[in-house]
Amino acid sequence: MKKMAALPSADWEWENATAGAAAGLATVTFSHPLDVVRTRFQVYDGRISNVPAYRNTPHALFAIARSEGLRGLYAGFYPAVLGSTISWGLYFFFYSNAKQRYLRNREELSPGLHLASAAEAGALVCFCTNPIWLVKTRLQLQTPNQIRPYTGFHDALRTIIKEEGWRALYKGLMPSLFLITHGAIQFTAYEEFRKVILNSKAQENENPLATAADLLDSVDYATLGASSKLAAILTTYPFQVVRSRLQQRPSTTGVPRYMDSWHVVKETARFEGVRGFYRGITANVLKNAPAASITFIVYENVLNLLKMSRREY
Repeated sequence: MKKMAALPSADWEWENATAGAAAGLATVTFSHPLDVVRTRFQVYDGRISNVPAYRNTPHALFAIARSEGLRGLYAGFYPAVLGSTISWGLYFFFYSNAKQRYLRNREELSPGLHLASAAEAGALVCFCTNPIWLVKTRLQLQTPNQIRPYTGFHDALRTIIKEEGWRALYKGLMPSLFLITHGAIQFTAYEEFRKVILNSKAQENENPLATAADLLDSVDYATLGASSKLAAILTTYPFQVVRSRLQQRPSTTGVPRYMDSWHVVKETARFEGVRGFYRGITANVLKNAPAASITFIVYENVLNLLKMSRREY
């Protein structure tokens, strides 16, 4: 009896990591073509660009499929799967670990501590995965007319290190660190929305011992995932544009298009205005709102199964 009472406060770090990795894999497989479109919109500035001009998201999907085929729509898929799986796994692991640490001597976490937990997890993941995301961006921006294209993930890594040095693998790290607020906002919104729904359903439920797994279903997880993701996208999207533009491959002479984050901000504001910082946001919302729903459906359900298995064991 005593052992069962202690179970809810037990550490679930590896279960969180496993559930997060499964969620990330499902998300990337579903949404990758929109990710390619978003990246190409983000770097297109209407002046000098290595990517074609697209009118809108449907036109971009059709044009890429027609000129590059399925391979074009899934350009950079391997690093996307690798990066997403590692990122989600590490993120949920670090986030859960941070929450458990902050929960010591507290009954529940405040919104501020949820934010701190998410920010801490995001910073750690950034340093681990930036090289993977840089390679993914470059592979997505390759077109059939690309001069000396990368043949794949490992070739891209070798070529970047050889031609630009290992420091090039961390291009875009600064805006990525600012993008930690994206995860922080998303997870804070998710936790707070989740509390509201749980409290509402708990009041309607006659069983006082009902757990979150009993009260919430996949529709709830989908709604929570999409709404929390939308809140995060609207506030942090310009940082994604800055990062993508920094991570472009240099010209054949080896000169990068942008020198640093501030250079991107100045040039984008000067030639494109505010609109330039939101290029590709339609594809981003179409990609991430359903993707966040899938992520949290998979995550919560896998986590519930793992917890159930552990109790039975």
